[in-house]
Amino acid sequence: MSRSARGVELTPAGKAFINHARLALSQVGAAIEAARREAQPSKQRFALGFLTGQEMTWLPKALNLLRDQLPNIDVTVSSDYSPDLADSLARGRLDLAFLRAEPGFDMDYTTIGQEPLVVLMPSDHELTSQASIRPQQLMGQRFVAMADKARVLRSVVDTYLQREGVTLMVTQAVDNPAMVMSLVAATRGLTLIPDYVENLLPWSVVSRPLVGEVPTIDLVVGHSRSNASPILKLFLSRLGELAPAAASQAMQPRMF
Repeated sequence: MSRSARGVELTPAGKAFINHARLALSQVGAAIEAARREAQPSKQRFALGFLTGQEMTWLPKALNLLRDQLPNIDVTVSSDYSPDLADSLARGRLDLAFLRAEPGFDMDYTTIGQEPLVVLMPSDHELTSQASIRPQQLMGQRFVAMADKARVLRSVVDTYLQREGVTLMVTQAVDNPAMVMSLVAATRGLTLIPDYVENLLPWSVVSRPLVGEVPTIDLVVGHSRSNASPILKLFLSRLGELAPAAASQAMQPRMF
């Protein structure tokens, strides 16, 4: 340093030393940060999707399969319509989803449960006095059908009604479970829907089981065949723990 009338100033040699020292400190800081990142690498992402309403039952079970890996992964959860979940799987936005076995996708599906269909009706409907409903009792009633987007469920319902020789008066066609329930209450119509929605019913809507050979719809776990995620591989290896129905299929997923 040198002194002058203006005070103390660094000499050229001092300035050069300070510049090199600052560079060295920044490099040390970068090295420390790199070492920290290496010691704590970025967490792997695992994206789960659920048919709306199914997350209430299946999310805890799904996370239990990943319990040992949860500190090391970032799990994201979303719910949607089944066709949209299948599309997200195909596009790599989701790693795994609980949905219907949607056709037209390069996907592997494994059935984890079969859900019986039930009759939904307004809570003050005349048929609520009965413990169960015969399919023929649906005739002459307003009926809220599934829209084309809910094609798997619609196919199951249509096949069942055709088998039972029942022709219905369709007043609305929707694909949103919440809208189905609203329309059942508002239009005093009936509908057939998987029994999992019983956990979501408002006071204005009730359900009744069907008499006879009750139609069912599969709930499946689906994933893209091209997904090489190690977390997905781990999940699939433990799929037999998820539900008894999956145990016999865990090694041989259903393909559509």
